[in-house]
Amino acid sequence: MPKKETIFERRVKFRHIQCFVEIAREGSLKRAAEKLYLTQPAISKTLKELEDIVDAKLMQRSRSGVTLTKQGEVFLHFAQMSLANLQQGVRGIETARQQVKTRLRVGSLPSVAASMMPHVVAEFSTLAPDAMLQMLDGPHGYLIERLRLGELDVVIGRLGQPDTMQGISFTQLYMEQVDFVVRAGHPLLAAPDLHRIGEWQLIYPPAGSAIRPMVERFLIAHGLTEPPNRIETVSSTFGRVYTRQSDAIWVISSGVVANETADGTLVRLPIDTAMTDGPVGLMVRPDAPEIPVYTLFRMAVQTAVERSRLAT
Repeated sequence: MPKKETIFERRVKFRHIQCFVEIAREGSLKRAAEKLYLTQPAISKTLKELEDIVDAKLMQRSRSGVTLTKQGEVFLHFAQMSLANLQQGVRGIETARQQVKTRLRVGSLPSVAASMMPHVVAEFSTLAPDAMLQMLDGPHGYLIERLRLGELDVVIGRLGQPDTMQGISFTQLYMEQVDFVVRAGHPLLAAPDLHRIGEWQLIYPPAGSAIRPMVERFLIAHGLTEPPNRIETVSSTFGRVYTRQSDAIWVISSGVVANETADGTLVRLPIDTAMTDGPVGLMVRPDAPEIPVYTLFRMAVQTAVERSRLAT
């Protein structure tokens, strides 16, 4: 036995519901047509189509206007609910779209997250108080891959090796060097000597990290090889705790430990590491459409960088 068609399978459309509700609201085909910018014959035809679909007389027409039948009163109740739900859905889509427009997804290397990002966020909150900032920190390769996949809108960090920067636009902000840091009272502080660092365990940048090539060149330039007794990690949380609790020497970007070296929790070894200077900047995909709120974020970054320069 063939399945009986439902009303919606007979194609009740939005225009049918909209016209019916407007006619009921105005009590007149003419006024409803004017409100919907339709001709009276067009709206009359639409009402007739709806009555044919539902197989019921929904309205009585007279010289004084239009009145609802019993079936029309029932149908109007649900038609109004349908319109209200649709309007709510449209508003929901618009709200979601607006949230996406005002959302910025930012990746930052640990050195930037620790030193620069708090100042950037404070400035950005002033410029764009209604924007939502999503932040992620991690190693260079991980963040660049998220940027390429469109999961991040911008990355702030060191300029990577040429093979890692393919298809990425880089705008330099400032230069940053690598530091060798130890706990206060470390034995090496009494007689600093770069050639003795192999006597202690090192917390060392892993392969693929932005500073690893600089550190390798620095050691080679001073006649040193990579020390065997090392822990390779980009975890700044581990580095801070382990360095304070041991005699390990942490080889890390200066920005990561800027707060700790300022308050004396950790101490820089008095070693000239100027040759490890590397540019830090904004990285984006040049083919990605610019999000309006990114302009404000870039302004916040530039203001934070300028204030940092004036403070030093």
